[in-house]
Amino acid sequence: MIVVNRFFVVLLLSIGVAQAREPDLNGQQVLMKMNHAMEVLNYQGTVAFFKNGKLEPMKYVHAAENGVQQERLLSLNAPLREIIREAGKVSCWFKETQQTVVDHRPFERSFLVDLPRSLDEISAIYQFEMVGEEDVAMLSSYIVAIQPKDNARYSRKIWVEKQQFLPLKVVVYDSSGVLLEQVVFTDIEVKDRLPFVDVKFLDAVNPAQHIHQLETQSSDQAAFVVTRLPEGFREIFFARKPMHNAEQPVDHLLLSDGFTSVSIYMENKGAAMQPGLQSVGAVNSFSRTINNYQLTVMGEVPADTVKFIAEGIKLRDLKD
Repeated sequence: MIVVNRFFVVLLLSIGVAQAREPDLNGQQVLMKMNHAMEVLNYQGTVAFFKNGKLEPMKYVHAAENGVQQERLLSLNAPLREIIREAGKVSCWFKETQQTVVDHRPFERSFLVDLPRSLDEISAIYQFEMVGEEDVAMLSSYIVAIQPKDNARYSRKIWVEKQQFLPLKVVVYDSSGVLLEQVVFTDIEVKDRLPFVDVKFLDAVNPAQHIHQLETQSSDQAAFVVTRLPEGFREIFFARKPMHNAEQPVDHLLLSDGFTSVSIYMENKGAAMQPGLQSVGAVNSFSRTINNYQLTVMGEVPADTVKFIAEGIKLRDLKD
């Protein structure tokens, strides 16, 4: 009788586990759950950024309430600074100089990883695949590979925590599989609520210097024409404005494939520009002169991509 009872206990437990087990998810479904979790959950932790050959640990905080989000990074090493993103605006406060600098970026949504709200938009140029499971920050995670269908962009892997579906690790690879950049949490916790920082108060105490003030204009006003782009890239916005504390305006056209961004800059020719290819970590830039202008194409894409775009750019009034 004891044996029978034990048998039924084991049977009932196994049925319960089978009923509670979530159906198998594919890579795209996991990423969509991640997108939603990143927007609605309150979470914080320590995150390490490995970029341009440098490792920087930072405190990360994401607060969300009634559809409003605020994302914060606090540096743990010098130079001490606090970076706050909300409503398409990034404010950076430097402790040593007590200066606040504001950059308007409505086209970016997260310091961790940016994905479009609908992955169907980029399914023609990227494929999403579940490639395994692994613990990150002592939490079980799915590993999703984001693989481009051409050589015009980088591949990535994202480690997504199984319960809350938050991203715990993001790695960028070149075409040879060499690691270029990495973002990884060393600890993370989800809270019922986290406080928002009053950015207006920071601006009142330390009047902000605004850079890249976004005043979107038609790209028809640009001094140049982009004649060719890799598949999937499209224009996001164009603006003409002074940059680098210079009085001369710079034409800036932002391109994106929904996941990866590329910027095109054109300004009057100057002595500072170094023509040709420049690489810093995952970011490549290619510069060339066109008549009396200097052109730079820059983005987190392979070198051949920025060169391909740059060599297909012509002045708007240049006759073939």
